[in-house]
Amino acid sequence: MTSPLRAFIFPGQGAQTIGMGRALADTWPEARAVFEAVDDALGQPLSALIWEGDAAELTLTANAQPALMATSLAGMAALAAEGVAVTDAAFVAGHSLGEYSALAAAGALSLADTARLLRLRGQAMQAAVPVGEGAMAAVLGLDVGAVERLAGDAAAATGGVCEAANDNDPAQVVVSGSAAAVAHVIENARAAGAKRALALPVSAPFHCALMEPAARAMAEALASVQIKAPSVPVVANLRAAAVTDPEEIRALLVAQVTGRVRWRESVAWMAGQGVGEFWEVGAGKALSGMVRRIAPQAATVSIGTPEDLRAALPAG
Repeated sequence: MTSPLRAFIFPGQGAQTIGMGRALADTWPEARAVFEAVDDALGQPLSALIWEGDAAELTLTANAQPALMATSLAGMAALAAEGVAVTDAAFVAGHSLGEYSALAAAGALSLADTARLLRLRGQAMQAAVPVGEGAMAAVLGLDVGAVERLAGDAAAATGGVCEAANDNDPAQVVVSGSAAAVAHVIENARAAGAKRALALPVSAPFHCALMEPAARAMAEALASVQIKAPSVPVVANLRAAAVTDPEEIRALLVAQVTGRVRWRESVAWMAGQGVGEFWEVGAGKALSGMVRRIAPQAATVSIGTPEDLRAALPAG
């Protein structure tokens, strides 16, 4: 019987915790070297913040984004040290900023460039909308079409921006936009058939039209960065299909700032290509939960600790 194909998947913002990746760095020098390289690229000891800093400071977008990438790439370095290569997978993919982790894991972006791009991305996204003027909310129990209608009604009622920003799984869609419009969604979601809707603890309205200033900043930054063809096809958030062309990747990374994270479709597409194992590498297990709701026949593996990694390795 043929073994199922594997995909490596990488988490996005919200998965960060103080201490993430430390046990990997303490166990594998290759993992520690990733954190050291990110510290060098940013000119600051980000690893100290990750491992023993203040949770509120780590949660700041400009810190969380490179920190989560560093943790994911440290996990990949530890896997490589144990004989599991990125090229053992058919595809790589990441949720929002996790797409940068996927590109770095597949060698399309250098680790240093990825760290600097994510620092800039976080700063630009935070600066795009004054604090308090934007918001995001998770709507549970409705599909993306129903949430699109709900968001459209909210935008019309308030005169603000409101979009379905993250299509995470069959029953979880995140809206993003003007604070008043997102509040309108929360107030009216249950009447529209949702189980509930809850505001997310984020500092900016990601993946909607309000992020256009951040998209312009990323276009400028990405214009001068070398992007290589990835060693493994990357399933892009905006395409929900594999991409390998460096210039297409560059354009998609710009468009991703304002565009929808099509995670449900991305996982379904990979499953349709024969992927039967999804290895989530980095902090948390949120993506594994989404995968189980999208492709319940697929196996999921979460790798954030040495124990996780050793359990995932083939016996013998």
